Amino acid sequence: MELEITTQVVLAGGLMALVLGAVVNKTNFCTMGAVSDWVNMGDTGRLRAWFMAVAVATLGVAAFEAMELLDAGSSRVPYRGSLFFWPRYIVGGLMFGVGMTLASGCANKNLVRIGGGNLKSLLVILMVGAMAYLMTKTDFYGTVFHSWMAPISPDLAAYGIGDQGLGTLIGSLFGMENPSSLNLWVAILLGLGMLAIVFRSRDFRSSLDLVLGGLVVGLVVLGGWYVTGGPMGQEWMEAVEFMDEPPPGVGTQSYTFVNPAGETLSYLSNPADTTLITFGVAALFGVVAGSFLWALLSRGLRLEWFVNLRDFVSHMIGGALMGIGGVLALGCTIGQGVTGVSTLALGSFIAMGSIILGSALTMKVQYYKMVYEDEASFFKSLVTGLVDMRLLPQRMRRLEAV
Repeated sequence: MELEITTQVVLAGGLMALVLGAVVNKTNFCTMGAVSDWVNMGDTGRLRAWFMAVAVATLGVAAFEAMELLDAGSSRVPYRGSLFFWPRYIVGGLMFGVGMTLASGCANKNLVRIGGGNLKSLLVILMVGAMAYLMTKTDFYGTVFHSWMAPISPDLAAYGIGDQGLGTLIGSLFGMENPSSLNLWVAILLGLGMLAIVFRSRDFRSSLDLVLGGLVVGLVVLGGWYVTGGPMGQEWMEAVEFMDEPPPGVGTQSYTFVNPAGETLSYLSNPADTTLITFGVAALFGVVAGSFLWALLSRGLRLEWFVNLRDFVSHMIGGALMGIGGVLALGCTIGQGVTGVSTLALGSFIAMGSIILGSALTMKVQYYKMVYEDEASFFKSLVTGLVDMRLLPQRMRRLEAV
């Protein structure tokens, strides 16, 4: 019986990921592309699709929790945990944002590209997986990061605050007896507010691909929460509770792609052990398969390889930064930027903002170094990029805007 329910959950996760991969390929839903369009062209279309996905998932999670079908606060990844690990969210988010720009896309986008025939993305994902494995299966994280991050990260429980959900934080600030009850109303206001802003754009409303991409990504993330944390998920967790060696990866969760890349390497090292096929591993293979099917149907299958050694090095550094940063930040652009944010965890919003900032600044540096070549040092390009983003005053500009 244990194997049966585990198989059901894993298959459901893989099938929903297959839909995700096909739709992301078809609609060109891309979080790095969204940041690039906004920073380089002032186009917010794909950024609106990303925020639509967030809104859909957030409203859905709040509804499921209100109906007592789900408890996102007990998720396998502790998005709402009382330990407010702010250095992880900021440093990890910045690293991931830089990495996804150097690697031409986030983990999810690289999986989609693998399905479309991009061999560069295959090596990127292998690097992401290797770094995720390093972070989760060795002492690297504890030695390099946890040793100094943990002492400066407050435990909200010590201040009488149950978790870092926005509603809980606001309710605790005003001394409410049951502050977590505010999460529903915060989700409604935030979700509907985002949808109102998103659909204010006529260009967005008239683009079927943008609307479809945002809607499907949000619904698939919501589906992941329901499958693993709803009635099926509860049966799943109860079935493995008393096993001597329960399968890995059991728990309430939704889609994220950095840690599962490491889990996938563990499975590929011992493919005979099917218990290593977690929800995340099935999701990873599902996205690739869905993208591949769409590429075949649309005749978009194209083999791609690195242009030169510099291109190879850039992508490998990007993959390494995504692997380390994604684990550190507790998720990627989907894992934190949609799944985490849908729980209203403050840390998820910080991680999402850090990812966007890291990516945008990297694009600015790349732009100024391309335009000014040797005249544009890294420092000058970085400071000028911060000025462009209005994070530093105009008097600190080092390079003229082009």
